[in-house]
Amino acid sequence: MTRRDFLAALGGGITVLLVEDELFAQESGRGGGRQVSQEVSAWLHIGEDGMVTAYTGKVEVGQNARTSLTAAVAEELRVPVASVHFVMGDTDQTPYDGGTVGSQTSPRMFPQIRNAAATAREMLVDLAARKWNVERATVAIANGKVTTGSHSAGFGELTQGQKLLQTIPSNAAITPPAQWKVAGTSVAKVTGRDIVTGAHKYPYDIARPGMLHAKVLYPPQFGAKLASLDKSAAEAMPGVKVVHETLASPRAGFGADVVGVVAPHPDTASKALAALRAEWTPGTAESSSKDVFAYFKQNASGPATNGGLTTYTIAYIAHVPLEPRAAVAEWSGGKLTVWTGTQRPFGVRSELAEQFKLSEENVRVVMPDTGSGYGGKHNADAAMEAAILAKAVGQPVKRNWTREEEMTWAYYRPGALIEVGGKANPDGTIAAWEHHNYNGGSAALNTPYNVKGAREQVHQTKTPLRQGSYRCLAGTGNNFARECYMDELAHSVNLDPLEFRLKNASNDDRLVAVIQAAAEKFGWKNRRKTAGHGFGMSAGFEKGGHVATFAEVGVSAGAVKVLRVVEAFECGAVINPEHLRNQIEGAVAMGLGGALYERIDFAGGNITTNRLSRYRVPRFADMPAIESVLVDRRDLASAGAGECPIMGVAPAVANAIFDATGQRVRSLPMLPLGVGSSASGAV
Repeated sequence: MTRRDFLAALGGGITVLLVEDELFAQESGRGGGRQVSQEVSAWLHIGEDGMVTAYTGKVEVGQNARTSLTAAVAEELRVPVASVHFVMGDTDQTPYDGGTVGSQTSPRMFPQIRNAAATAREMLVDLAARKWNVERATVAIANGKVTTGSHSAGFGELTQGQKLLQTIPSNAAITPPAQWKVAGTSVAKVTGRDIVTGAHKYPYDIARPGMLHAKVLYPPQFGAKLASLDKSAAEAMPGVKVVHETLASPRAGFGADVVGVVAPHPDTASKALAALRAEWTPGTAESSSKDVFAYFKQNASGPATNGGLTTYTIAYIAHVPLEPRAAVAEWSGGKLTVWTGTQRPFGVRSELAEQFKLSEENVRVVMPDTGSGYGGKHNADAAMEAAILAKAVGQPVKRNWTREEEMTWAYYRPGALIEVGGKANPDGTIAAWEHHNYNGGSAALNTPYNVKGAREQVHQTKTPLRQGSYRCLAGTGNNFARECYMDELAHSVNLDPLEFRLKNASNDDRLVAVIQAAAEKFGWKNRRKTAGHGFGMSAGFEKGGHVATFAEVGVSAGAVKVLRVVEAFECGAVINPEHLRNQIEGAVAMGLGGALYERIDFAGGNITTNRLSRYRVPRFADMPAIESVLVDRRDLASAGAGECPIMGVAPAVANAIFDATGQRVRSLPMLPLGVGSSASGAV
């Protein structure tokens, strides 16, 4: 169904055209920098039954965007939350946008949906005034009804099958945040019941008539190439089909050969995969996790850094989404439809269209609300495999990745070597600052503190592993290095770390506000130093948000336990307080993993931490008491909250470890990683 066909199928009602300005370039994957033309729109439809259906290219991966955007419609259109239904991330029904990346749903789509709903509200007022021949100023809208004097009508009753199209003006009459009645409150998760009862269908659950199940043969090591394939044993199995396609353009990280087996049942597909006999030409491993940081420096472009800088290292880590990559592909009449978990449905559509030499109108990507992404589901990995196999066998094909495939073949958060140096004047002001990141990236690279002549640089280099976007990108590593070194500078001039930061953050009142709010909640000034306990703090700014994090750790016989974390966060006007707290607490939990345990180990072209029994993520026993402080700025536009809160955890914990032990930890993860390691690690 084309967008025009879809609009015709809507029937009677009001349809509002929302024109979106140029979007930012993608964080990862193809399609970056694409211009959004005047033809691309976000749709709001009011049906004859009064139900409101809204459309957005953004997707739901657990961050509760569906709920916040529903609140935007309910707020501006003056309807109950239950009267709003959102269609998200369906390339045949929703507008193109840059994907659900970069914490952009709140600063971009939230106001756009508000503008659409506010325009529709004013159109209803105009329609009622004309219908009832009354002054426009006498018409009121509340609770899904339009009233004036003796007249009253529901939205659907008023429209009576009319379909109106209007471009949203730049000065749409949106409701000021100070007057919000729905937005700004803790609206419950709109699909919460389906989630907790198991009614919601994730990509892993999608089924189509006549669907087959697929497994894919991967090389024994990165860079290995298929030399020969004996598929006779697999093909002898009942119902099994073996597909071997050689692509004209090799897929990044996978090579040109796609070898897969399909069968009526997943177990049969697994047995058929095991029956394939393949020989491989080995690849060449240029580095391992033991020497990768030297590798970054040796392969960097541009001039080397000055000597005398402090070195920090950041390990590659995996996204570990609750739901691994999954896709179902179906071909019909020359058109491809794919159901898959992705943060970039339109980007995946472009990749598929390019691969199969189709127009984008002949590729549909549908994104069911998905079991997390964290920046890891930008590309068409599982979708491409499912589509290739489905085309070859002429039936719908499901391709669900295993956890080991997810941990091995997905891209990782980049590893990084970071070098930092600086100097503080005797009065506590920063006199000099230098910060270099090799391979990690530029997010949160620039210091938020008062520094003249700071030298801050990203050095491009080679990477031995496939890498890409991860929650907060390089912000976690850059903030870790900066805030740990800020602590060192504070101690070098005998200043309290809190006092030192406040002195040097005087040009940013928002940063000062979150630091003070977190310090007060934590009780920093009243902390009592006891044996085996340490206290640390950090602060930062990224993606429109300001964060301050305070941590308390306990150290006993070398074992470290994070006891308490207090985090203050300011992202402009708070859209949903409860869900923002959930975002902060989730970021703290995830941040602890990268801070203390998580790392990808690799050698000889193989990932050795390729399953959760070998890859340490935080457990219930690792969790500290978490307290969040929301700094609600109704005078500022809302910013995203999915990324910034994660980056304060590691430096606050590292600084607390120093406070307890006198030892500086300059590597992430900070604690040893190993199979069966306890909830605490050794310093």
